[in-house]
Amino acid sequence: MRLVLYEPEIPPNTGNVARLCAATRTPLHLIEPLGFQIDDKHLKRAGLDYWPHVNVRVHADWEAFLAEAAPGRVVLTSARQGVHLNRFAFAPGDTLVLGPETRGLPEALWSRYEGVRIPIWGEVRSLNLSTAAGILLYEALRQTGELEEK
Repeated sequence: MRLVLYEPEIPPNTGNVARLCAATRTPLHLIEPLGFQIDDKHLKRAGLDYWPHVNVRVHADWEAFLAEAAPGRVVLTSARQGVHLNRFAFAPGDTLVLGPETRGLPEALWSRYEGVRIPIWGEVRSLNLSTAAGILLYEALRQTGELEEK
């Protein structure tokens, strides 16, 4: 299992996702352009002292990620598109991809890969990126039996 943030924009969100990845020993891939510097003090603050424990790689763009990471099955995530989280069957080795906070993943990716959505009720437009990452990753680990192994 691995987690990918596609063109993340907000340093504290990425820092929180890095902490999640450190806690679950899940590789984190960041697809440029990033909305911050990787050494941004806000990014470091959100990840606190966990950064040395994060297996993080930065890729110049989506195609570079595909070439360098050989991601296996790519699973896109959204608040509005894809199979309902409770009906999606995650598999070991899945690559979970979350889009930029202000615009989500581009349609060009949705035409190439399958996706999953976290249901949202009420007047909320979307969940915070790091909250969504935690929900998705833990559900994927639970379904694949990897949660017990971690």
